[in-house]
Amino acid sequence: MSETSVNKTVTEEAVDFFISADGFSTKDSRHFMDVALFRMSKRENRAGEVIRYDLAEGYVEVKAGPDGMASIWDYDIVLMLISHLTESMNLYKKGRGAMPSRLFTPHVSDILEFCRRGDGGGQSERVESALDRLKGTTIKSVFHRSSKNSKRVMREVKSESLISGYRVLSVTASGRVNRVEIEVPSWIYKEIIDNHGSAVLTVNQDYFLIDSAIARFIYRLARRTAGANRAKWGFKTIYERSGVTCFKEFCRTLRNLIRSDNLPDYHLYEEAGLSGPQLIMTRRGKDSSCG
Repeated sequence: MSETSVNKTVTEEAVDFFISADGFSTKDSRHFMDVALFRMSKRENRAGEVIRYDLAEGYVEVKAGPDGMASIWDYDIVLMLISHLTESMNLYKKGRGAMPSRLFTPHVSDILEFCRRGDGGGQSERVESALDRLKGTTIKSVFHRSSKNSKRVMREVKSESLISGYRVLSVTASGRVNRVEIEVPSWIYKEIIDNHGSAVLTVNQDYFLIDSAIARFIYRLARRTAGANRAKWGFKTIYERSGVTCFKEFCRTLRNLIRSDNLPDYHLYEEAGLSGPQLIMTRRGKDSSCG
């Protein structure tokens, strides 16, 4: 769906959204929390590469542009815009604000604070580089859906970047990027505007303190599929959903994560399965037999 058609479905009074990070929770898009829409490595740029995830109803492809594939740490900026857009929409529904548009206008210092990063030298340039990678990383989803009125199976194809675009609005006296305008992709905007909060899940603020990319991915997977109870996933399936390139290293890191048992909200343990080792993810405070 084009930008024009999305905006016409809401209101002509839509305005840029920007809200203080204080007093509301971090949100993530529920739809893609069980696949990695980003690279997991800090070292491998993966420019021009494609990661494909084969799913039950189709597949998802993550395509990287010339600036490199967005990383799981770059994706923190997407979490910020999802969180702010969700809060802005909640205020609109309560009659306490205008309908938010697709334009998000934060200061770089607010981005760093939200993502719980320091404001040291070079950080503003890193934010700009992250925005380049987010803009250049395209998510293509191909799903086969059954028609409501017939037995025909329809092929549904969508392709959009992690952000639709950005521009620098101001710089400091020393030349550092100060304020940016980020355009929310229509798939995220439409999900939040149309689904009344059901398209997002709250993420623990300590997520941003997780150093390991695999640990971050496991947390998102647990939040999406275990929720308030438990979920079971085969090591091999998680590996295939993560985009990681070495299964042996993936298993080593996952078992270290299980031993440390310090993931926010969820307890992890391994058990044997018919097709290989399985990861059990249980909400802390819940009995392990919960369904």
